[in-house]
Amino acid sequence: MRVYGVIGWKNSGKTGLMERLIAECRGRGLTVSSIKHAHHAFDIDQPGKDSFRHRQAGAGEVLLASRHRWVLMHENDPATEPPLAELLARLSPVDLVLVEGYKRDSHPKIEAHRAATGQRLVALDDPTVRAGASDVAQGLPEQGWHGTGFDLDDTAGVADFILSDLGLGSGRG
Repeated sequence: MRVYGVIGWKNSGKTGLMERLIAECRGRGLTVSSIKHAHHAFDIDQPGKDSFRHRQAGAGEVLLASRHRWVLMHENDPATEPPLAELLARLSPVDLVLVEGYKRDSHPKIEAHRAATGQRLVALDDPTVRAGASDVAQGLPEQGWHGTGFDLDDTAGVADFILSDLGLGSGRG
């Protein structure tokens, strides 16, 4: 499996770029999975439902399955967050795993950026950031970024860059 990250500060356009990249890569015939890092507590389960009750009773893992999908909920020790490598090992094999977040990990990344956030580019201090995608791509050098830059909406261009960087060409499609 090849892994590529999409990082950036809050409201930088990461999730929109992820959505478009997943669709673009799938349209090129690649199999794609994603991992999304959350900095806050979240719950996909609903109070009162059987699976929620199983977890509340103390189950360390609850697997919920139907003919349409299955989901495995795993309770973490709140003091320990699982590393990205451990999560990747749990995924079924695919051509590409796109990771939203995990900006401090060592996999290759593209940084999403919106000028309105006023945030300094992560790429300036992180050699694993291979390109930037911004609503002001032409302004990236003004912020000190002299690497490859894309318009945040240039999904095909960003996908071409990522797939080429990973040695996947432009996909199988």
